[in-house]
Amino acid sequence: MDFLRPASWEEALAAKAEHPAAVPIAGGTDVMVEINFDHRRPEYLMDLNRVGDLYEWEVGEDSVRLGASVPYARIMEHLRAELPGLALASHTVASPQIRNRGGVGGNLGTASPAGDAHPALLAAGAEVEAESVRGSRRIPIDAFYTGVKRNALAPDELIRAVHIKKAEGPQQYSKVGTRNAMVIAVCAFGIALHPGTRTVRTGIGSAAPTPVRARTAEEFLNAALEEGGFWDNGKVITPSVAKRFAGLCAAACNPIDDVRGTAGYRRHAVGVMARRTLTWTWESYRGAHRTTEGAA
Repeated sequence: MDFLRPASWEEALAAKAEHPAAVPIAGGTDVMVEINFDHRRPEYLMDLNRVGDLYEWEVGEDSVRLGASVPYARIMEHLRAELPGLALASHTVASPQIRNRGGVGGNLGTASPAGDAHPALLAAGAEVEAESVRGSRRIPIDAFYTGVKRNALAPDELIRAVHIKKAEGPQQYSKVGTRNAMVIAVCAFGIALHPGTRTVRTGIGSAAPTPVRARTAEEFLNAALEEGGFWDNGKVITPSVAKRFAGLCAAACNPIDDVRGTAGYRRHAVGVMARRTLTWTWESYRGAHRTTEGAA
C-alpha cells in the first residue's frame, strides 16, 4: 500500500487524477477501521491532513460552506445556531477523541447508511461540493447516495465542502443505539422545518440500504399543515396527524436484521423518533410564533 501526502488541494486533485483508486483519509475514523479488519486493502491511501482549507468554514447570508474535514467538535462549538440539526447529530458521534478528528466529508465519502451526519444533511437539503482536475460541481444530497456504501462521486473527484442552508426553523435529530457512546446507530432520524417554503424535510439513517428521506410522510405533513393553517395559527399538531406522519416515516424504511437490531424494531423506532422529533420541533416553532405575535 502506497501513501500519498499532498500539501495542497491542487496537489490532491492531481494525485487523485493520476491514481483514481486512491482512498482519501483525513480523520480516518471509518477508513482505518476497515483496513484494520482487512475489509479494505487499497493500493493507495491519500492523506489530506495537510490540506488546510478542508478544515475551514464560511458562514454566508443564507448558507454555510463547511469544509469536508471540519471536525464534529467544531460544528458543535461554532455552528450550533446556523446548523442545529447537524450539531445535534455531531453530539452523537462516537467519543470526544473521534469528534475531534472525524468530519462530515468522511461520512459522505464512506456513504454508510449508519453515518450519523446523513439524516441531518438530508433534512437540511445540503449540497456536496465535489471537485476534480476537470472542474467543480455541486451534487444535491438527495442524489448523492447511490447504493450501499456508494455515492455519486466520479473516480477522480474529491469532496471539498458541503453547502448547507442556515436553519430558518427548528431542527431535531434522534438516534437509537445499544449504548450512549461509541456506538453505530441502530437507526437515526432527522427533521427540519422550513417555514419560508412551508415545508418539512426528513432524513432516516441505518434503516435502509442508503440514507433516505420519508417523502410520502413529508408530503402528507406538508398538506396537513397547510390545510389546517398551522403555519399561520401556530396551533398544536393534532395527535392523528402526528401518528399518521410517524407511520409513514416507518413505512419509508427498508431495514435488515443484524447484530444491532431487527428490521421490525428499526421500523418501530423510526416511527417513535419521527413522532417525538416532530413534536419537539413544532413546539419550538409555536414558541417562536407566539413570541413574534406578542412583539407585533
